[in-house]
Amino acid sequence: MDWTAFVLSLELAAVTLLILVPAGMLLARWLAFGRFFAKPLIEAAVALPLVLPPTVLGFYLLELFGAGSPIAWLWQDLFGGPLAFTFSGLVAASLVVNLPFAVHPVQRAFEAIDPDIREAAASCGMTPLRAFLRVELPLAAPGMVTAAALTFAHTLGEFGVVLMVGGAIPGETRTIAIAIYDRVQAFDEAAAGRMATLLLAISVATMAAAMLFGRGWGSRN
Repeated sequence: MDWTAFVLSLELAAVTLLILVPAGMLLARWLAFGRFFAKPLIEAAVALPLVLPPTVLGFYLLELFGAGSPIAWLWQDLFGGPLAFTFSGLVAASLVVNLPFAVHPVQRAFEAIDPDIREAAASCGMTPLRAFLRVELPLAAPGMVTAAALTFAHTLGEFGVVLMVGGAIPGETRTIAIAIYDRVQAFDEAAAGRMATLLLAISVATMAAAMLFGRGWGSRN
């Protein structure tokens, strides 16, 4: 068992969650209630990581983060180091790859809120912020939990984009998915099987917990 790679994967998933869940929630609400000309294009861009092959997405992200790109220059000026083949680069790539998992469930949850409920909150004198915190967020909570579970599980298991953007640097960018691949390449099927079983167990437990929460929350409402 490569515990260093496993811990690195957990750190990557945790950082991705902390950044992407709040940002995805705000983007999801904007897409759910907004009415503007470019909305279909933005929704298509959010969904793009679902349909692009990981190697294609990883290639474009590597070009975006690699030496010579404006983003890489800016990162170098701000932090004094490269972005590609670093943990920071993995986080940036993970945010892009997991965007649809963090947005779509929450957007559907917001869209399912009856407009009459929002109008009633406004007629009771609630400010938009108060209505968002006291009315919309509780109703959208199951979608947010689903988004968090999908993002966490997908980040742990992501392989193609991680390999393209981060490589396989031990202790820096070598996640457990890459460690499994390396063990298979070395014909160490026992070690690969142990790590794969651990990932499977975590993913099943994560999704089961999210579904149980959703059912329990639904029965309360």
